[in-house]
Amino acid sequence: MQRLLENSFERLCVQYLAETAAVRKYLLWNQEWNGERRKIERKGWIVMYHKGLGMKVMACAIAGGLIFSGCLGISGTEKEKGIYEEGGEDVCEKISEERKVSEAGVEEERDTEKGNGEKEEKGNGEEAETEEGVRETEIKKEEGKRNGEEAEKGKGREKRDEAAVKTVQKDWSGYFDGLQGAAVLYDASKRQFSIYHEKTALTRRSPCSTFKIVSSLAALENGILDLDDSVRKWSGEVFWKEDWNRDIDFQDAFRASCVWYFREVTDEIGKELMQEELDRLSYGNCDISDWEGRMNANNHNRALTGFWIESSLLISPKEQTEVMERIFGRNSVYSDKTRNALKEVMLVKDAGETDVLIYGKTGMGMAEGIVVDAWFTGFAETEQGNMYFCVYLGRDDEREVSSAKARETAVRLVLGEL
Repeated sequence: MQRLLENSFERLCVQYLAETAAVRKYLLWNQEWNGERRKIERKGWIVMYHKGLGMKVMACAIAGGLIFSGCLGISGTEKEKGIYEEGGEDVCEKISEERKVSEAGVEEERDTEKGNGEKEEKGNGEEAETEEGVRETEIKKEEGKRNGEEAEKGKGREKRDEAAVKTVQKDWSGYFDGLQGAAVLYDASKRQFSIYHEKTALTRRSPCSTFKIVSSLAALENGILDLDDSVRKWSGEVFWKEDWNRDIDFQDAFRASCVWYFREVTDEIGKELMQEELDRLSYGNCDISDWEGRMNANNHNRALTGFWIESSLLISPKEQTEVMERIFGRNSVYSDKTRNALKEVMLVKDAGETDVLIYGKTGMGMAEGIVVDAWFTGFAETEQGNMYFCVYLGRDDEREVSSAKARETAVRLVLGEL
């Protein structure tokens, strides 16, 4: 009787274990809860094997709740039953191994899905970056194409403008009284240059004090010079020109061509802003590299030197007239207030009895005590429009050359040609 009970109980336990194992495997592989794969964790299988009593007792405990195969309607397969019929400790080992394999399979599947997701996301990102790069390249190409087209159009306009502007050669030697030099008149209404001694008219030289027109322009336009408070204090240093040895305002400093005053103004303008203004005006070679004017061998007093006095900045007589037109012409970008302030100090008051108003600025440069550059540049207001001019006198070892002589020559020429 005892043996019968032992066998019956053993078969019942083995069958139960087999059916439960089938449920566990099914749940591990297939069950989904709320759309996500869940592992059914079990705290462990407990198999008790007692030989001392002469009977085998096997029990299955499932921590967290028992799942009955009858409730799910699932029964173990013959293979699974065979496994458990092998008995005791072998059953536990096989169950443990199967569990590890199943869990490993699930983790591997998840890792695979995760890896695929990351690869897909990375691939999408790379594809998006590639598409963005392609779009940027296309945009740059399109911009380059437009810029190229605009550049070509600009070149075409420049060529048309150059073609539209006339240049005529003149013999104005009578105005120069034998002095070496050049003269340029530009009639804006007729778009015509009249030139005397073209080679000299196209040769760049130091602008000297004619540059005070541009430094004044930059200072006034950018609020560095205040016309109501423009007096600067004299340092006490005695300069060669008596009119400079005093406190002086903008108007007097411009008319007296006071170098130390405009040296201070230029320093306050600064290199960056000055370069911008020269580039805007296309002022000769636009070179301010010798800011302090150390290239000037005629003077070593830094209060009286600068890049515009026998130094790095150069401009031709023809370019001088073009700059005057950019400042005072119809298409000027500068304010009326600034231009009117310049006209007030540039006005030639001793031009004689004439209805023509002449505005200009002198300039003179020396080397080894000899005048090598003398200028007078500006414009004349007429009923037909502005007439822009420049007269340049070069070095003459036999005759006196001065900026005053250049101004006298220019006034006679302008009035004689109008």
